[in-house]
Amino acid sequence: MSNNCDLLDPASSEAGDSNPISVATAEKRYPTRSEVLAVIPDECFERSLIRSSFSLVLSLAMTIGSGVLAYAFLPVSWSWLPAWIAYAIAAGTAGTGCWVIAHECGHRAFAKQNWLQDAIGYLLHSLLLVPYFSWQRSHALHHALTNHLDLGETHVPLRDTTPGGQAWRRWQETFGDEAFAVVVIGLRFLVGWPLYLLTGVTGGPARGMTNHFWPGWPFSAALFPGTWRRKVWLSDVGVVGMLCLLGWWTYSAGFAQVLAVYGGPYLVLNAWLVLYTWLQHTDVDVPHFDDEDWTWVKGAFMTVDRPYGGILDFLHHHIGSTHVAHHMDARIPHYHAVKATRAIREHFPDLYRHDPTPIPQALWRIATRCQVVSKTDEGWGFAE
Repeated sequence: MSNNCDLLDPASSEAGDSNPISVATAEKRYPTRSEVLAVIPDECFERSLIRSSFSLVLSLAMTIGSGVLAYAFLPVSWSWLPAWIAYAIAAGTAGTGCWVIAHECGHRAFAKQNWLQDAIGYLLHSLLLVPYFSWQRSHALHHALTNHLDLGETHVPLRDTTPGGQAWRRWQETFGDEAFAVVVIGLRFLVGWPLYLLTGVTGGPARGMTNHFWPGWPFSAALFPGTWRRKVWLSDVGVVGMLCLLGWWTYSAGFAQVLAVYGGPYLVLNAWLVLYTWLQHTDVDVPHFDDEDWTWVKGAFMTVDRPYGGILDFLHHHIGSTHVAHHMDARIPHYHAVKATRAIREHFPDLYRHDPTPIPQALWRIATRCQVVSKTDEGWGFAE
């Protein structure tokens, strides 16, 4: 395994499994990572450049094709706003498939050649204003430290013992659960993803405020040690290049055209990304752990598979319905993820999590009830 691959999967050694398990959680036996991987068929780890490329071409064709059709046939005027909204939903939903392919490149699940994966992932993510290597690093930490309350990355809840957690609860009590949920959903879907890239919001508190574009002061440099700082600057080159392209397009065709063709789908794509990540690791019965109780395999089994339906599974390459397997080994390609999921479910039925609740209902439940965690027998959970 290459050094890059090691950095992408810090949990590949089983050091995390040696953490002490508290008396409260010892009754439920968690297997080692090796035991989990042993039940997954060997063919699930085979990467096919042909199959991966087919998925890439399919997602690109649907995304670019919808954009070309909208550019050619939809007038940029207020009277056509409903059509542009429909286009944004369609193109942003299709574009999420491109995002997922870039995400697989970062995990080394696309092909055997790392240089090819980095080239494709860098191009795709730069086109979507995502700093490829920067997010590759922070996302690796998310996988290595899933549901760790201090060291985890993305959608890490606040404790009720902290000033921030107590303030968050006061705001929720003031607004009321329903109104507060509407505000939280709106903010997360509209600005949650760029705010995470710019400030590290919802990241674990141990690393402080971080920035995926600027790996040093006034932000914490803990997220990007050593050579990762240079990779952050390289990521910036791609994003700046895309911003220059958008600037040239705006100068040539006008801001309204760029907003309609690119901006709308961009917002929809970001909302899908937030939805998937939020619902994959959060729910009323999904605990988070401090350092005393956390182990790598416990964190990985706190991932939740959900029923997104055949169309979204097809468009988004099963990213939401096979995410448990993805956390067991992120190098499993999406076209093998269903088989890997089936093996995990059959061998660990008491640990595998699948919530059949329809996505809108699950989102509302989580937004109204899963804001701040309190200490429980199993870890830190959301109050009923």
